[in-house]
Amino acid sequence: MRFTCIFCFANLILLGAAGAVFAFTGVDVLKYVFFNAVLPYRVYLAICGVCAIFAVYALIVFKPFKGLK
Repeated sequence: MRFTCIFCFANLILLGAAGAVFAFTGVDVLKYVFFNAVLPYRVYLAICGVCAIFAVYALIVFKPFKGLK
């Protein structure tokens, strides 16, 4: 479970960094990483969607901010 959390959050951080580069420069880094192939690009975006859902689940179930006030 710990590895899954680390993988999901690292994946979302990578997607966020690629999105920031695209927003500020107009260069789509993910297209260059996947050599302009559409299928791996969409598979990666689908995996990031599942990671986002798991991240929300992990924040609800594990309550990491419960002790903070």
